[in-house]
Amino acid sequence: MNNIQNMAIYLFEKLLTDKTRKKTENVILKIAIFSFFIHLALIYLIKFNIIGAPENSELLNNPISAVYTPFSFILIYEVYLLIYYLPRSFTTYITKQYEIITLIIIRKLFKDLSALELSTDWFEIKGDLQFTYDLLASLLMFYLIYLFQKQGKRKAISNLKLQPIIQSFIAKKKIIAVILLPLFFLMSVYTLVVWSSEFSKSFNSLPTFENVNNLFFDQFFTVLILVDVVLLLISFFYTDQFHKIIRNSGFVISTILIRMSFGVSGLISTILIIVAILFGLAIITIHNKYERNIVDDNVFN
Repeated sequence: MNNIQNMAIYLFEKLLTDKTRKKTENVILKIAIFSFFIHLALIYLIKFNIIGAPENSELLNNPISAVYTPFSFILIYEVYLLIYYLPRSFTTYITKQYEIITLIIIRKLFKDLSALELSTDWFEIKGDLQFTYDLLASLLMFYLIYLFQKQGKRKAISNLKLQPIIQSFIAKKKIIAVILLPLFFLMSVYTLVVWSSEFSKSFNSLPTFENVNNLFFDQFFTVLILVDVVLLLISFFYTDQFHKIIRNSGFVISTILIRMSFGVSGLISTILIIVAILFGLAIITIHNKYERNIVDDNVFN
């Protein structure tokens, strides 16, 4: 076990350090900018009839929708950050999950902006109505994530005797992070290759937008559920405190609700995401009240 931990720590220091993070950020931002201009070029080639427009070309009708592509690469970087923060902070790791699903909604808004039908029948047009729901939901999620981060920064009880236990838990989380990095990389490459293959074979009939929007991330959140369950089980070795067990269990439920949102569409999907973040916020708020209560008991006893 020590050899595995040592190998994981070595790989972690190579792949998930602050220096590597900055290099990854730089590379992905360059790719995002390049992809934006490629997408933009395709839109104008179709607009000037230089190439034919495929069916279901929802992302190739308007220059605004070109923002969708760089946002996809920004989301990939957010996945990297989620793995980066996993051993460092459990609440930051959960926050990154919420940020990723919010960015997915924002990315969808750019696509929907290019297809809005501005008319007096706004609330009778399905696409415009869904845009309204997503717009309001993104604002609400942004605020809920702020509240979640605020709760996550509350200091827990400081106990030096627990430091060796905490370090052992962090070492195991580093093993999980080192496993996740190549796994998510292979998943993203596989998704890109399969989609590119289907795209090249049937350029005249592209997949529907909902299928494109859910590419990779439905499988991604499925894996996150498994990771959250593993973290929950490992945490039993290091704490028997009721409020911490409930907190970790609640985060698993929150991730499951997010994953469920990919299985439905429209308003139900948006509601599931908001409920997931609200549930996570409620869990961490109550957890922090437990922490403060324990501190007060220690002071007065």
